[in-house]
Amino acid sequence: MAGTYFSSSAQTKKVSFNTSSVVPSAEGTVKVKKDKNGNYAININIDNLAEPKRLTPPKKVYIVWMETAEKGIKSVGHINSSSSMFSKARKAAIETASPYKPVRIFVSAEDDENVEEPGTVVVLTTDSFW
Repeated sequence: MAGTYFSSSAQTKKVSFNTSSVVPSAEGTVKVKKDKNGNYAININIDNLAEPKRLTPPKKVYIVWMETAEKGIKSVGHINSSSSMFSKARKAAIETASPYKPVRIFVSAEDDENVEEPGTVVVLTTDSFW
C-alpha cells in the first residue's frame, strides 16, 4: 500500500506508488508541491521499471497520467525505452508543473505515445493523496 509522507511544508506531499502486479519490482514516489504562483510542481521517480517491450503483451511506451479534481485525467508525459528518460539502470524521472491539483498519479503501458486517454494496462498507481 502506498504511504503518504508530509514534509515541513503543509503544501508538499510525497506518495509512494502501490506495488504492481504487472511490474512487481518497480518502485517509485511522487512528490507534489504547491508553488508561490498556485501551480503544482510534480516530481516522479521510478526505479526497476522493466522496458515496455518486455511486458505481456509487449508495449512501446509508458505514459504518466494525473487525475485532477478540476479537469479529469491529463497526460503528464511519457517514459520511452529509446529516450534518455529511461536508462539501462531502469530508472526514470519526470518533472512537470500543472495549474490543476493532482489527486492521483498512474502509469499506463501503451502502443502509441500520442494517446489521449489511458489504456487498460495500468502498471503503477498511487492512492488518492489529498
